[in-house]
Amino acid sequence: MGPATAPGRGTPGRAALLLVALLATGLAQSAVPASPPRGFWALPENVTVKEGAAARLQCGVSAPGSTVQWARDGLLLGPDPRIPSFPRYHLEGDPARGEFHLHIEACDLSDDAEYECQVSRSEMGPELLSPRVILSVLGTVPPKVLQLTPEAGSTVTWVAGQEYEVKCVTDDAKPAPDITFFQIPPGPPVIEWPGLDTGHVRAGQSLELPCVARGGNPPATLQWLKNGQPVSTAWGTEHVHAVARSVLVMTVRPEDHGARLSCEAHNSVSTGTQEHGVTLQVTFPPSAITILGSPSQSENKNMTLSCITKSSRPRVLLQWWLGWRQLLPTEETVLDGLHGGHISMSNLTFLVRREDNGLTLTCEAFSEAFTKETFKKSLTLNVKYPAQKLWIEGPPESQNLRAGTRVRLVCLAIGGNPDPSLIWYKDLRTVTEPRQPQEPRLVQLGGLEKSGSTFSRELVLVAGPSDNQAKFTCKAGQLSASTQLLVQFPPTNVTILANATALRPGDAVNLTCVSISSNPPVSLSWDKEGGRLEGVAAQPQRAPFKGSGAANSVLLRVSSRDHGHRVTCSAHSAELRETVSAFYRLNVLYPPEFLGEQVLSVTALEQGKALLPVSVSANPAPEAFNWTFRGYRLSPAGGPRHRILSGGALQLWNVTRADDGLYQLHCQNSEGTAEALVRLDVHYAPTIRALQDPTEVDVGGSVEIVCTADANPILPGMFRWERLGEEEENQGLGDMEMMSKGSTGRLRIHSAKLDQAGPYQCIADNGVAPPARGLVRLVVRFAPQVEHPTPLTKVAAAGDSTSSATLHCRARGVPNIIFTWKKNGVPLDLQDPRYTEHTYHQGGVHSSLLTIANVSAAQDYALFTCTATNPLGSDHTNIQLVSISRPDPPSGLKVVSMTPSSVGLEWKPGFDGGLPQRFRIRYEALGTPGFLYMDVLPPQATAFTLTGLQPSTRYRVWLLASNALGDSDLAGKGTQLPVTTPGLDQPSGEPDYQLPTEQPAGPSELPLLPVLFAVGGLLLLSNASCLGGFLWRRRLKRLAEGISEKTEAGSEENQVRNEYEESQWTGDRDTRSSMVSTSDVEPYYHSMRDFSPQLPPTLEEVPYHQGFTGFADKDVTFPEHLYDEVERTYAPSRAWGALYDEVEMGPYDFCWPEDKYEDPRRIYDQVAGDLDPAHPDTLPFELRGHLV
Repeated sequence: MGPATAPGRGTPGRAALLLVALLATGLAQSAVPASPPRGFWALPENVTVKEGAAARLQCGVSAPGSTVQWARDGLLLGPDPRIPSFPRYHLEGDPARGEFHLHIEACDLSDDAEYECQVSRSEMGPELLSPRVILSVLGTVPPKVLQLTPEAGSTVTWVAGQEYEVKCVTDDAKPAPDITFFQIPPGPPVIEWPGLDTGHVRAGQSLELPCVARGGNPPATLQWLKNGQPVSTAWGTEHVHAVARSVLVMTVRPEDHGARLSCEAHNSVSTGTQEHGVTLQVTFPPSAITILGSPSQSENKNMTLSCITKSSRPRVLLQWWLGWRQLLPTEETVLDGLHGGHISMSNLTFLVRREDNGLTLTCEAFSEAFTKETFKKSLTLNVKYPAQKLWIEGPPESQNLRAGTRVRLVCLAIGGNPDPSLIWYKDLRTVTEPRQPQEPRLVQLGGLEKSGSTFSRELVLVAGPSDNQAKFTCKAGQLSASTQLLVQFPPTNVTILANATALRPGDAVNLTCVSISSNPPVSLSWDKEGGRLEGVAAQPQRAPFKGSGAANSVLLRVSSRDHGHRVTCSAHSAELRETVSAFYRLNVLYPPEFLGEQVLSVTALEQGKALLPVSVSANPAPEAFNWTFRGYRLSPAGGPRHRILSGGALQLWNVTRADDGLYQLHCQNSEGTAEALVRLDVHYAPTIRALQDPTEVDVGGSVEIVCTADANPILPGMFRWERLGEEEENQGLGDMEMMSKGSTGRLRIHSAKLDQAGPYQCIADNGVAPPARGLVRLVVRFAPQVEHPTPLTKVAAAGDSTSSATLHCRARGVPNIIFTWKKNGVPLDLQDPRYTEHTYHQGGVHSSLLTIANVSAAQDYALFTCTATNPLGSDHTNIQLVSISRPDPPSGLKVVSMTPSSVGLEWKPGFDGGLPQRFRIRYEALGTPGFLYMDVLPPQATAFTLTGLQPSTRYRVWLLASNALGDSDLAGKGTQLPVTTPGLDQPSGEPDYQLPTEQPAGPSELPLLPVLFAVGGLLLLSNASCLGGFLWRRRLKRLAEGISEKTEAGSEENQVRNEYEESQWTGDRDTRSSMVSTSDVEPYYHSMRDFSPQLPPTLEEVPYHQGFTGFADKDVTFPEHLYDEVERTYAPSRAWGALYDEVEMGPYDFCWPEDKYEDPRRIYDQVAGDLDPAHPDTLPFELRGHLV
């Protein structure tokens, strides 16, 4: 190989040699040039100069103003262009243009290095590095040291196919020296065989053969071949001695006998392959020994066997051993085998005896070459000989066994080879177990068992008739043993034979009972449905199973009642105490006959189902069942509401009262016909047919309310009555008398009272749901009773001839009431266009509204009298029309709740003076000077909680009312109440006391003097100031117009009608008087109890509550218009309407006791919101749902 010159720098010299192992191909890789760094417009390049010459390395930067410096072999030279540390170095170029070229004067060998241009990070750009370049300075220094990598004389291991590098380096030489690698061929390979006998090995031996080739550069490459095929290509080298070595490791096998192993050596400069080989001589034993022939033979007979070995080298000798006794072979043979070996064969024939049974017969192979190993094959002799003794163990043959007894028979035998096969026979037939798993196991045949030299086999059976006197035999080869069983059994079969099959009433039939076989004999007897019959015995005959047979006959005459009866024959064995029976069912043909349990009357509910059963006996079964009703035949195929069942019964559904009556049944079969009548009684719920509504009576009179119902059944006392009160629940009838007779019920009322008026309910209940309910109104006629509530005694209006006032008069009475009005005792002229009167009727409650237009203080500030009249009498009340004034003081101030820091108050407002009023609370703590005030919000509230109080403190509380004209009476500081707050440790809640400030005053005539004072005060106030009077008049006019607009707008609203009401409007436009049935504007019926419900502003009807909830599902009758003249429990939705927006509708009592009546509300309260929509109990009866 020629010399190789190392490129590069001027100081050291280097050369590299890439070696590729044999049998592999190296892959060349080409270098990829690196991309130039960004930010440079000129880059330095490798430069070679002679020693003493100048060198210049370029560096152009794209970002002027950057700090640039050079590095030599990693040492920074500094940013100063003069480079003070290296006097021969300086920077050239214009820095403003990015020129930073390195100039070196008089280069010497110390300048031979790597150089790099570096740009520091700045605002103009990032940090930059140029590629490293080499400055080579050429000198004249010869090489001194030669260094080889891997180290010369070391040993390395290379893997075929891998690439390795060998380096030769010299230092301190200028210019670079030439380095040359020299290669020589290796010496011949040598196989170093272990031992002296070359090539001789034994099968199974692990053989390690080294092969060595010395010399050569590069060292030799070695490989092993077997019969010319490569088997190993791994080798190693010793560089110091230039030796290549390879070791072949293999396990010798018989088939390697005669194989040639060779080692080959060569390198890259060898002209040919050098080889050294050896031939194997393999010694191997036989891999297996086989004995041919059967090891089983009968005693005293010859047995012949052959022993054959697999191939071996050298051959082996064979010997026979029986136990410890050696047997001589009959013949020996040697044959050629595989892999150069030999096959040995030995034949043996000898006489076997009983005592040889179980001994081991062995064929052994041996040779001098295998002295430490023994090869043998053994088998066990099986000498056959019969059993010596056989017998049976079981019950004695003379013992009687009961059928069903479990019998155990055991067959035993001694000796024998092979084990004797014990076989059981029954009367010469082999005994086997039944194969059907569902059958009971009457026979269980055990397996052969061995205990020492004794063998046994068990036979377990359940004794039956077929086992009687049967012979059971056990056989083992030529030996056999037998035993016999005696079995007692009841009749195996009892049969009854008849001389006729089809019988009719009066026919005679002969029955014969036959017992097939039994042991011992049995006696036969007869009975029919428990009654004993006398029979005639017959001569016994031969029977199977070596038993006895029996027969007996009986003669019977039959009737229709005997059909289906069983005639039983019993075979009884006294000795066995067992009876076997058989029966014969009589078949008697007869026409249909209705049985005594035939139902003749059936009860059913209307709309329900009915089943008319049939209890008939016939043979054959009836061919048809025909039903007729009122002369019409019901279709056998069925209809929309009936079906004839398979047994003849008639099924009806959706039964109506029209289905009540007699049904005729006609039955028929091939023997005749029969008929029967069945009554269907249909029960249905009551229905109210007649109920006089309303029923009227004068106060103190007597009357009967009659209720007639249609029902089935009609029961005594099925009528009852309930009175429905304001809560629509049963209020009790008191001294009223209830009577019931047939389909009519009566409620008799003696000396009728006003509180007995109202709705009553007639309930008819005959036990069939639902009960019928009918509603009837009892109207108690009475003279008018006018209400006298105190707040209604005053009505205020501005007397400026521009305002209007409405006077409300309300009365109760039946029949309807006629209202008349007087002013200061003089009948009012309703023809005057300033007066308009409307009359409203709501059941027993009647109202009259008198509207006065253009109120004049001089003409209209007067006492108006309202008189209510009907045919039974009259009553009147007075209403004072006054001027607008300050409000009256509130009354009834009381404590309703109390805590340590608050007090809950309630009161009743007084007359508001005709203007909206508001309330203020004044209070003081006793012992503390000064008063505190708090306004009540909302202004019209009549309850308020005063907060911010101190615990355990005594207070005095006043309540003041005020309107636009001023406060209520201040002389007494309003309504006053002493209060003491509880301590923090005392429970809070409602107080145990109420301290009203004043007693409510009953109605009284309004005195004239306060009226005159009010009028005078108004006149003085109007004359005080022209401007003030004018402004005040405008304000009063706006207030009056607002009130008037509400009244007029409310009167024009659409009214809601109830389906059970009748509304009327009567009147004359000229007289400005009208009468309206106020189902839409006033309460239909008001309880006289003290309550103030809120009327829901809704037009929808809501369900009934409490007592009336059930009417939606009941049969309730509402004839004509309900409650036309009767008071209702509650007001309907929007009952007050807009007509009463400015009129107070207070609570009322039945008798209006003047000394107890007190109205807690004002004339101008909004009545339309009185009933609470959250409580449906406050709705009237008609708005709680529809009746069914």
